[in-house]
Amino acid sequence: MKPGTLNKLLILTFCATAFSQVNAQSKRKIEKIFKASEIVNNHYTGFALYDPAKDKMIYELDANKPAIPASNTKIITLYTALNMLGDSIPGLRYITNGDSLIFWGTGDPSMLHPDLKSTRVYDFLKNSDKKLFYSHSNASTDFAGSAIYTIAMVSLPVGENTAQAYAGPDGKVRLKPEFLNEFLRLDTSYHPRAFSVRRDERTNTFSYPAMPVPANFKQTVYLVPGAKLTQQTLTEVLGKPVNITGMALPAEAKTIYSIRADSLYKRMMLPSDNYLAEQILYLCSSTLPGKLSVEAAIQHSSKNYLTDLPDLFQWRDGSGLSRSNYFSPRSIVKMLIKTRDKVNDEQRLLNMFPVGGVSGTLRTAFKTDNGVPFVWAKTGTLSNVRIQGGYLVTRKGKKFIYSFMNNNFLIPSADVSNEMVRIMTLIREKY
Repeated sequence: MKPGTLNKLLILTFCATAFSQVNAQSKRKIEKIFKASEIVNNHYTGFALYDPAKDKMIYELDANKPAIPASNTKIITLYTALNMLGDSIPGLRYITNGDSLIFWGTGDPSMLHPDLKSTRVYDFLKNSDKKLFYSHSNASTDFAGSAIYTIAMVSLPVGENTAQAYAGPDGKVRLKPEFLNEFLRLDTSYHPRAFSVRRDERTNTFSYPAMPVPANFKQTVYLVPGAKLTQQTLTEVLGKPVNITGMALPAEAKTIYSIRADSLYKRMMLPSDNYLAEQILYLCSSTLPGKLSVEAAIQHSSKNYLTDLPDLFQWRDGSGLSRSNYFSPRSIVKMLIKTRDKVNDEQRLLNMFPVGGVSGTLRTAFKTDNGVPFVWAKTGTLSNVRIQGGYLVTRKGKKFIYSFMNNNFLIPSADVSNEMVRIMTLIREKY
């Protein structure tokens, strides 16, 4: 053995031992916090805390067990979109043929969206001097994947694919787009507690009760998709004729891009927009052969991007509204790691997550530390389900990635949510 080699080995052994002791102490401290909780011990609680600097799990509590992730599913939707879409969102596919412009939707939900305010596709069609032909040939025409949410996927949504019901100046209920008023009827058998418009389960026909219309009445109703609806809506908003064709989407079709991808992802993540989450997966499928489909995007992502998750999972939708989604806390942490690595820009990454005490679904949950936030996380909320998954910075500047999952509790949901905040704040203070 060369001189000094023994000393180096002793130093390495000492460092490894010290490192192991520190990790053990951290694990015991966090374990003590959970054992002392009167709330998280009366139902399924899964927890995983990962230290990216050490590439090591600091603490796990039933972290390998699958649970309903609720809107933490949107983390998987986000990661899928980051892999399948580019920096800008494809808003329209089109070809020109003589005096005609033929176009196909991609599933992009941003056209005239009230918050995204995208007008590129609108302007492109509005300013064209050619005859307009819309083809629905690449779109799924049923409710597959979303019927139970009353949200149906649309190849070319305009204004969120919604109708606005409102009190007209004559005191009668009206609908916008205006052409839908043809399908609005009084229903004397409809007796809601308060005045509201009801859409038929499978068609764009509407009914209202024999009740006075409140002067400030406003209601948003999602519409049943279809080529005829898109054609009529575009004709009204563009102020010129739009025709329907059954032409198949050719490989040489050009693409119009609408908005920056991050603005769409942020709008999905911060307020936890279920419609956008489903529509984003539908949009992702536009990069695959065949018809647009949420299921196609899920299958593609599962086979190509999620094969390294540590535990078995079940994924059914983009938003997390389905109670058939199952991911373990370890898998959620792995998805957060993969998302961080894919974005490869910390500020850009954190901008897409709700900020504790500042924005989104965490705006009122946490308190900032003298105006400085310390948690960026996606929440998840269903009945008897409360979830958090995201990124934490401790008072000492350590960065952690965590998943905190609560299922099947019978106590008030606010108690569970407040306990998650209390525990994550304690970890912030102690580490």
